[in-house]
Amino acid sequence: MAKGIVVYYSKSGNTKQMAEIIAKSMNEADLATECKSVEKTKVDDLLAADAIIIGSPTYYGQMAAPLMQLFTDTVVKHGKLTGKVGAAFSSSANIAGGNETTIMGILEAMLIHGMVIQGDAQGDHYGPVAIGKPDERAASQCKRLGQKIAQLTKKLFE
Repeated sequence: MAKGIVVYYSKSGNTKQMAEIIAKSMNEADLATECKSVEKTKVDDLLAADAIIIGSPTYYGQMAAPLMQLFTDTVVKHGKLTGKVGAAFSSSANIAGGNETTIMGILEAMLIHGMVIQGDAQGDHYGPVAIGKPDERAASQCKRLGQKIAQLTKKLFE
């Protein structure tokens, strides 16, 4: 049976809240999904999942250092994430605060691993974004991402 993991880094709790909404949506779509902080995540957790969603606050237009370290730690397993479904999301303090560049940085790392990335023709095209605490719009985009990733993962792995 296919399974997913949502990994996040969060200082304020905003990115964590987004992660929990996404993981809940994936579980409701019948894809067993775990939600873990990056501090409690090991490379083997990524290898065990069929869908990997990574969320980060935006720091200078980039992902948080602990998430970059997780990607750095995957170098010794390069090629082992090929074909897995990937997605990203981000939160920031300001509009035009670098959310999209943060998401693109995460997606670039996933693409280098050979992961499958699905865009969204509606709403947040690259992945959900929140300005501060996730509002109703951001929560809706998180739920939508969870549903879409669950559907794609089940198509590919079940």
